[in-house]
Amino acid sequence: MSSNNSFASKLRAQLRARSHVRNWWLWAGAVLIAFAMIGPSTSIVAKGQAGKHLRVSGAGKTIIEGGTGGVAPVPVTTLVAFHADAEGGDFECLAFAPSEASGTGSGEFDANVMYVTGKVTSLEIGKGVATLRGTATVTGIGAGQGASFIASVQAGGPGTTVKLDVSGFTFHEILVEGHIDFD
Repeated sequence: MSSNNSFASKLRAQLRARSHVRNWWLWAGAVLIAFAMIGPSTSIVAKGQAGKHLRVSGAGKTIIEGGTGGVAPVPVTTLVAFHADAEGGDFECLAFAPSEASGTGSGEFDANVMYVTGKVTSLEIGKGVATLRGTATVTGIGAGQGASFIASVQAGGPGTTVKLDVSGFTFHEILVEGHIDFD
């Protein structure tokens, strides 16, 4: 009889131990679900709190510093437009150069030399600069699909800057018309 009591007490002890383990797993699962639901909303708020802004948008005309570069640089202008927030956004940049490098027609920006159209996948705003990162399709110079890009922009009107890194090129641009806002 004492061996049966011993067996019964061991069985009760094992069942109690399993019950504690099961309760622990239930609590752990509940905590993970809570983190999964709360995590995404807090990360969006955290991004916004860091720079006190949640959105960037802008459009305008720029001129690329130094144009095409080299000993006889040709001027290049762009039309740039974008909007982005913590959920993503869009980025467009169309670059024009004159068909004629000098002389008659050299001031007419009529040749489409590059077009970047992309989806913004992340946005960081801090210290007066918004950094948009994403993936783009590029035509003309640096042509390709799925090209990573980084656009760094400052808020303001004419004189503010846009820096675009795409397809192995870096373009330093100055806004001559338009405006860029951080909201």
